[in-house]
Amino acid sequence: MANAKGRIDNWTDILVLVIYFLAVLVIGLWSMKRSDRGNVKSYFLAGRTMPWVAVGASLFSSNIGSEHFVGLAGSGASSGIANIMFEWMPAIIILALGWYFIPVYISSGVYTLPEYMEKRLGGNKIRIYLSCLSLLLAIVTKLAVSLFAGALFLQMATGWNMYLSVIILLAITGFYTILGGLTAVMYTDTFQTSVMTIGAFVLMGTGMNEIGSIENLQKRYMNSSATIRIANSSCGLPRKDAFHIFLDPTGSEQPWPGLVVVSTLGCVAYWCCDQMIVQRSLAAKNIEHAKGGSVMAAALKILPLFLMIFPGMISRVLFTDEVACADPDECMRICENPVGCSNIAYPKMILELLPDGLRGFLIAVILSAIMSSLTSIFNSSSTLVTMDLWRRFRPLSTQKELLIVGRVVILFMCAISVAWLPVIKASQGGQLFNYINMVQANLLAPLGPAFIMTMLSKRTTEQGVVWGLLITHVCGVIRLVLEFNYPAPVCGEPETRPAILYKVHFLYFGTFLVLFTPLAIACISLFTTGKGDKELEGLTWWTRVKPIARTREDTNDDNDDNDDAAVILPASENVIVRQIKNESCLVSEDAARNINTDNDSLEEDSVSGSKGSTWKAKIIYFLCGKPDKGREIISITFAQKQKFMRERPTHRWILNCSAFGVVGAILFLSGYFA
Repeated sequence: MANAKGRIDNWTDILVLVIYFLAVLVIGLWSMKRSDRGNVKSYFLAGRTMPWVAVGASLFSSNIGSEHFVGLAGSGASSGIANIMFEWMPAIIILALGWYFIPVYISSGVYTLPEYMEKRLGGNKIRIYLSCLSLLLAIVTKLAVSLFAGALFLQMATGWNMYLSVIILLAITGFYTILGGLTAVMYTDTFQTSVMTIGAFVLMGTGMNEIGSIENLQKRYMNSSATIRIANSSCGLPRKDAFHIFLDPTGSEQPWPGLVVVSTLGCVAYWCCDQMIVQRSLAAKNIEHAKGGSVMAAALKILPLFLMIFPGMISRVLFTDEVACADPDECMRICENPVGCSNIAYPKMILELLPDGLRGFLIAVILSAIMSSLTSIFNSSSTLVTMDLWRRFRPLSTQKELLIVGRVVILFMCAISVAWLPVIKASQGGQLFNYINMVQANLLAPLGPAFIMTMLSKRTTEQGVVWGLLITHVCGVIRLVLEFNYPAPVCGEPETRPAILYKVHFLYFGTFLVLFTPLAIACISLFTTGKGDKELEGLTWWTRVKPIARTREDTNDDNDDNDDAAVILPASENVIVRQIKNESCLVSEDAARNINTDNDSLEEDSVSGSKGSTWKAKIIYFLCGKPDKGREIISITFAQKQKFMRERPTHRWILNCSAFGVVGAILFLSGYFA
């Protein structure tokens, strides 16, 4: 049982945790052995061999982190179910990823999204701008939030020192991410998605057993007010519209017009233009598996209402004085946060309701969420630095150098994570999920319209996109600076913030940025020159590569590895890859003319695992994987792009029907809880 301080101290729970960690490591090591880690495509794109189940599970688990179990459950406990719109509406956007965005990305032949913008718009300013912005957002909104939520939970559950807890998590996740690349990440994500879903259903069932029914939950939630409250104040009282998703457009915590726009158009940037997410779909075997993964992830996005928000509301009902505390002094005593303690709702249920063994299993669920988020952040960040920034400064980088740099970046991110912990502790908010949405609405949301315009409008130019994004991001940064410098007053205190903060909700400000961005880009593009039609082949929706018809020989090619020799590299750098003595040398076209192609010229770069290898070579062989054996690695061909994007008629019909079914379910639920 958990002791008086709410910590795990029994052998059953500890044994379950140990078994879980061992299972994750075994899967990670197995996927390392299974994958070809010795070339760039295998490490960063899993060799483009992932089935739809792995793609869908990885998309879901990369998004669902500890911030959802802590933050989304906390928002349910504090204000109700309105935030579920940030889960349901994006499900439609996930389908757009598989149906509309992935065909264009594949047609353009890219590793990263900033690389696509460079190829499409023709300059390098946008690529550097987006790469740096993506890395900043990875730290501020993903890494920081995941570690804060994870540290909060682990401190409650185990009593471990926060730094020790985070270092252990980083050590395990960093181990198989550094060594195994995206293949290891996606296979462990598939396992962790299963653990998360099963465990969350168990907790939901346990909570509903205590409550009885949804109707009972609604009645008891409306009466769940803390005993100690500020006199003559509404602070801490449950919202009357807590079980509705379309709230009053004025004076509410989540006004529905802003919520709808930001959770749809504003989320395009995250689900269709973010390296961490899109990289999973780019690793699919073909377009059928990419679409299947999108359908699976979209269907799973329906579940957070039942797996996170309802448990948070149940926790408020069962532990009202702690979760729904309203007095700042009392909140400080309970959770050391005067704003409120709603973030402890989910951990509180796990520690108080579940028996031995099951409690350990649910702790493993939270650890799954933390680890899957961290691995996704690390792998996508290393891809951005390696492919977008490092190769710009080192155009003659070999594959071995790129792979080593990718792994070093992950180590660097781990170090930043630990160093960032004091900042995270100092910036705790009352509702973690609202913090995430606020930052993304101001910084990330404008990227979606920018990508849509580059794909759909041939007239869009680099100057238009760069200056359009700069204008909106300056506005967003100013808003964020004001938000951080003027935090919301504690309940019962007078409002002292600038009027723009409390009169213009951050969702409305995000709506303004989302709608203003395409207008600014279009206006600036009219007065600047872009690419011609011939230069846009394969780079827009209208000029994408079309699939070729299937032949009899292709009937059973789902497991075919003929495309393994194809590495997609930026056409903007005219990369030529030559396989010399088991080592690939990536060079620019101009430099290639002056390079001696003698097999001995790069012999010292070989990472061979032969008998005569030194111990240093063996270590590098273990870290970097076995290099390709004599295969020539070339840029992906036009025919290979066509092959990736072809679909069998029966499969296309099934996928389209499944997508319509998911959309129908979301629309029904939205109407039911409207």
